[in-house]
Order: sequence, then C-alpha cells, then structure tokens
Amino acid sequence: MATMVAASARALIFLRPHKLHLFSAKTPKSWNSISLGICRGGNRCTVTLLHTSRKTLHSSLKNASATENPPPSSIDRVNVIDVLQKRGLVEAVTSENLRSACSKPGVSPVKVYCGFDPTAESLHLGNLIGIIVLSWFQRFGHKSVALIGGATGRIGDPSGKSLERPELDIDTVEKNTAAIESIVGRILVRTPKDLNSDSGFELRDSFTILNNFDWWKDFKLLEFLREVGRYARVGVMLSKESVKTRLESEEGISYTEFTYQLLQGYDFLHLFKHEAVNVQIGGSDQWGNITAGTELIRKKLQAEGAYGLTFPLLLKSDGTKFGKSEGGAIWLSPSLLSPYKFYQYFFSVPDIDVIRFLRILTFLSLGEIDKLEQEMKQPAYVPNSVQKRLAEEVTRFVHGEEGLREALKATEALRPGAETKLDWQTIEGIAEDVPSCTIAYNQVVDASVVELSVLTGLFGSKSAARRMLKQGGLYLNNVRIDAEEKVISENDIIDGKVLLLSAGKKNKMVVRISKI
Repeated sequence: MATMVAASARALIFLRPHKLHLFSAKTPKSWNSISLGICRGGNRCTVTLLHTSRKTLHSSLKNASATENPPPSSIDRVNVIDVLQKRGLVEAVTSENLRSACSKPGVSPVKVYCGFDPTAESLHLGNLIGIIVLSWFQRFGHKSVALIGGATGRIGDPSGKSLERPELDIDTVEKNTAAIESIVGRILVRTPKDLNSDSGFELRDSFTILNNFDWWKDFKLLEFLREVGRYARVGVMLSKESVKTRLESEEGISYTEFTYQLLQGYDFLHLFKHEAVNVQIGGSDQWGNITAGTELIRKKLQAEGAYGLTFPLLLKSDGTKFGKSEGGAIWLSPSLLSPYKFYQYFFSVPDIDVIRFLRILTFLSLGEIDKLEQEMKQPAYVPNSVQKRLAEEVTRFVHGEEGLREALKATEALRPGAETKLDWQTIEGIAEDVPSCTIAYNQVVDASVVELSVLTGLFGSKSAARRMLKQGGLYLNNVRIDAEEKVISENDIIDGKVLLLSAGKKNKMVVRISKI
C-alpha cells in the first residue's frame, strides 16, 4: 500500500475559474482527526439512470462555472456528482442517495475507489476516465483509492470481451502491477493550486493505492465459498450482461471468468469494511461487477451506504472504444508512447470529437469549453486551435509540465520551416516516433540532398524527390531546399551526429551519422 502525503494538511479548498486555491482554515490539528462519515441510509441497489433533456443540459452548461467554482462559504453545498453529470461522466448510480452522501465534503468526505487490472504494462486512454473521475472527487474534498488488481488480473474480467484473456505468468503480473502503480500515483498526485501548472500541493491522504492480492493471496477456497459464494445467487450471476453475452457465444465462458464478479464484489466488501470505502466507480461495462459488491455488502454485513457509479466508455467518433487490443493503443506510459505522440494524438482529433473530449478529459470549466466551442464557429477561427488546447490540458495531466514541454519542443522541432534551433538531444528525443536510419559519414558529406533522401528511404526515386523539391516540400533540418544542386556539408550535421530530412509536413527521416 502506498499513500501520498502532502506537506501541509491544514487547508480549506475551493475552486475559482481555472484555479484551485488554498486558504488557511480553523481545522483540527490534523486531517487525520476527522472521521470518515459512512452513510447508513438509502435504498437497496435502486438503479437511477441520469438522463438530462437538451434544454436542461443547455441551462446547466451556461451555469456550470458557478457550480464548478464555488465561493469558500458554499464548499459543503458543492456536489461532485452534479459536476460529473453535467460533463457527461455519469451513466448510472446504484442509488440517488449517493448525491446526498457527497454533499458535505468538508465535513464528511466519501471515499471512492476504481479498479485497474494489470493485464498490460501500462494503462491506456480508455482507463484515463477512471483516473479523471477519481481526481474530480479529490478536487472536491473527497478521498480516492486506486485498486490495482494483482489478484483479479490473474483471472481476467470477461466484461466486454468475446474471448477469454490469455493467462499471464506471475512475474508479468507483478511487473505490470508495479508499472501501473507508478502511472496512477504519478497522475493522481497532481492537485495543483493552478490547474495550468504543476507547482501546487497535494491533499493529505487524498488518495491511496492498494493491491487486492494483499487480501486474496491467503484466501482458501473453502473460506471463499463460505464467505462469498453462499451469498451469490446463480440466477442473478447468469443474468449479468457480460455473462449472458459470453454464454451465447461460440466460445462460451469458463468457470474462472464466471466467478470474476464475485472477486470484484468481495473487493468492495473488503474496502468498505477495512478502509471505509463507500463508493465504487467504473465504466458502464462494470455495472454487474459493481452491483455484485453493493449486494454482497448489504447481505453479508447487513449494512447500507455502499454506492456504485458508472461512467460512459470513451468511444471514438465511429463508435469503437479505446483499448490495448485496438491497433495503435494510446498508452499512458511515456515508455510505450512518448509525450510527443500522446500530444499529437489529441492535436489531431476530429472537430466532431474535440468538444466532447474537452468536457470528459479536462478540468476546464464548462463555461470556458462552451466559449471554445463558439470560437470554432467563427470565420476567423484557426483550424486545430481548440485541439491544441485539448492536447495541452490532457498531456499536462498525464505527463506533467515536463512532459508537456517535451511534447511542445518536439512538435516545434518537427515543424518544417520552424526557426527553432535544432540540437542533437531534441532530434534523438523524437527518433522513436519517426523513421530513422544510420548512414556512414563519407556517404553523407558531399552527397546531394536529393540523393540522400533516396538513400535513406524517404523517397523511392530521385524523380519523386525532385518533384517534392519543386513543390517546395523538401526540407533539411527544417530549412526548405530550393536548389537541386544543394549538397550536404559538415556544417549541416547537427552536433556532428544527426540530420533531419522532411518531405512535406508529415513525412520525416532522422539520419544518424556513423563515422566508422
């Protein structure tokens, strides 16, 4: 278990447009002296679908700034559920009483968790919504728990899957677990004073990272059947959408995957009983797993006050979801996808997606997002300006200020015609993201740019390279080549190590120079 601790715990937090302010307050000497209130009232697993009419939604968006950025005197009246709903981050809740449970964050904060199974060495864009919802709870004074599925990751969640997940060996699961813990901790620790900087502070005990293998590793089968299995009704388990879909498929479902919902249900019970966690969140495909937990808590502990909330899955404009099994996964780990490529993905999203992504994936106020949407409709609007803002906000949240600077520097370095002076480190920083090759020094110096562009594979023939040159699209180190006779000199080699060739705006080639 890893807990992030801030330098100062005596604080009162409230939001103003685009900023999170810190004010001293008359609080107990330590936040640890404030007990977590557990709501004991509420309906039993009553499903409340949150629908908003177009007229109501328009009114909510206009008044969103006041809701998301309350004055200090009204902090206990601010409800994170209202904010999440207005941003399109709530699909269903198990009880409308969750809203009242979240109504006084300064007095009785809820504790909310989201699970992440270590089925890969990194989380991906589809997982990011869960982290964002946890962060929203933090920003409104509640506490969050990221649960890494060191145990459940060895089983595999059948939800949304047409085939059983491949079995991972123990070493791989442990390696993936450590990597995901690092990613989640690095992102959730950012709770800045100013949402546009990293120079802020973290809330004391505002989030915790746990691993469910810690309580499953010594759980015996007979104990599981007695403590969990006896409370599960097979008919209810069979009615879960994830199970029904697999049962109707040619592949079917294994008993191992069939019991996954009981494992996740017990996770919620364990966290409710031992960590005072009373809210579980997850994607819409997790509804069955979440309600398995709320029902287990009600039946076994005879307790109310456990809630579930689901958010819509992040879908592309074509209706497909993001995931690691999809081609070109948008990984959150910089070792699998550089901050530059991560930034470029959001910079290139279609206009049809950009406003939706701003609402879901950023912490900009809805008032500002509405303003950006209006700007897109103006005749003087510069294409991709809103995408640039989206890319900056999401990259900063996931990779921090340093990652954003790296992405912006690489973006500028790869822009043909840019006046930024290139250096070897910048070129090497983007080498993994663009094609590259290594050529001997004596083959480079005194060779024409046309010849070198063919030798490196940037063009298939000299005639193709000449056509691009005549069209004004052939660049050496971001400088346009206007003469076919231009040859490479020693001075063209950046720091004596690399060259950058460009054909138009998108096709690049990093040329490493070997002197051997």
